[in-house]
Amino acid sequence: MDILTLERLENLFFEQGYGKIPSNLPEFNFYCRREMQGITVLHVIDYRQGLYISTDQYTHLKDQIEAFFHDRGEREVHVMTFILCDDTEKARRLCETDGFCWIIDSCAYRLLIHETQVADFYGWKDILEEYLFALARGNREAAAPAEKAGKTDYLRNVSWVSAILVAVNVIVFLICTFTGDLLYNKGAFNITALWQGEWYRLFTSMFLHWNVEHLFSNMIVLYYVGAIVERRLGPVPYMMLYVLSGFAGNVFSMGYELLLTNAYGSSAGASGAVFGVEGALLFLVMAHRGNLESMTAGRVAFAIAFSLYCGFTSAGVNNAAHVGGVLMGFTVAAVIAAYDKIKLLFDRR
Repeated sequence: MDILTLERLENLFFEQGYGKIPSNLPEFNFYCRREMQGITVLHVIDYRQGLYISTDQYTHLKDQIEAFFHDRGEREVHVMTFILCDDTEKARRLCETDGFCWIIDSCAYRLLIHETQVADFYGWKDILEEYLFALARGNREAAAPAEKAGKTDYLRNVSWVSAILVAVNVIVFLICTFTGDLLYNKGAFNITALWQGEWYRLFTSMFLHWNVEHLFSNMIVLYYVGAIVERRLGPVPYMMLYVLSGFAGNVFSMGYELLLTNAYGSSAGASGAVFGVEGALLFLVMAHRGNLESMTAGRVAFAIAFSLYCGFTSAGVNNAAHVGGVLMGFTVAAVIAAYDKIKLLFDRR
């Protein structure tokens, strides 16, 4: 059966994008990663080799970790301790007053979270439980074909919401090729139809495209940019962002036509929602101090500005929807980040 070692945990942390902080004490290990809310630190205590520390020493150590980062200009530092042990009662006594501490039972391959401790920390509950379950299966897992493991890793890394949204848009377009103008007449954005009570068009128009080029340009951006945003925000918030951005694009379009042009045409496309995803990406890059997954805030801002410029200099483009979408996407991402930060602060109390 596979053995749970500190080295195995360390490899897991590296896979999740954490870097190791040098330490002179082999029983105490530290790993950090930058998030939207600041620096997250995983503090691992190997409590299995006759080590004993008092509660006061434990508390002082965590205070020292925060002070280490504060001294380097970090305002937000969130520390989670994992106690790797074979005596869970001994570990429990050490961390019973710390809400940000979990116990990893190296004998039973279990993650122990007491009722006074936070239920999750940046998704690590699911990550650790899946990892420990895989180790517990031991030889059965080792005997599985390498191809199966590769497929499992691939499926786990797929951004499913982005993939589903692309698939739905493509399927709807294929249906349109066989039904002519039927879906366009029933679902495209049109102010006159909205005033007649067909408000559903604010939603359905997000999944209609006039031609293959229109569809292709939107779906390429949606899948690749959307995958990054989905990984950072999570599937449900990402889906909410997509829909709200699409709605905002149509609302901006409606306001533009009513207040400025008085020309009520029909429009369709996922551009408002896609620009919302790009707006969210801009916020995420800015929140990570201008650098995220080899992207800089300047590059993302330039890409958005260039896309808007191309729209304004082209005929037949609903530019108001683009502007509304990007503003809503940026705002929703900021609200989600603020909510996560507030929730984390309350959890720490």
